[in-house]
Amino acid sequence: MKGKKKAPPIVITQIIDESIATLWRALTDPKQMKQWYFENLKTFEPKVGFETKFIVENEGRIFHHLWKLKEVVPLKKITYNWRYEEYTGDSFVTFELFDQGKSTKLKLTHTVTEDFPSNIPEFTRENCIAGWDYFINQRLKDFLKLKNN
Repeated sequence: MKGKKKAPPIVITQIIDESIATLWRALTDPKQMKQWYFENLKTFEPKVGFETKFIVENEGRIFHHLWKLKEVVPLKKITYNWRYEEYTGDSFVTFELFDQGKSTKLKLTHTVTEDFPSNIPEFTRENCIAGWDYFINQRLKDFLKLKNN
C-alpha cells in the first residue's frame, strides 16, 4: 500500500484478549470488517483468488482500493495484494494469528513490492504506520470490546 519497496516491511504486533476464532471473524467477515476497517467494503470472502474493489476518499483524493486474496490458512493467516486503480504501486498485507492461551497474538505485515507515488501524503511510510496502528491498536480493539458488551 504505502511507502517504498526498499524500506523494510511495516509490522504491527498486538496481543488481543480474544480467541483466534473471534479475531478471524473480525478479519474476514465483511459485516464486521465494515465496523472497524473499511465501511465502504462491499464484500469479502476469505478464499484465494477472491477480488474486491471499494472507494475511500480523503481530503478530496479518491482511492479505488483493489484487493486480491493470495493466501488463506483458516484461523491462522490471510494475505492479500493491495493496490489502487489510479496510482502506481503494489503491496501485500498479511494478518497472522497465534494462540496465546486465553488471548491471540495478531501480527500484521505490510510489504511494498512496487513504489507508490511519493507526492501523495497517504503513501508516506509514516502515514502508513500511523494508519495500521490506528486500525489494529484502536479500531479493532475498540470494536471487539463493544462487541463483547
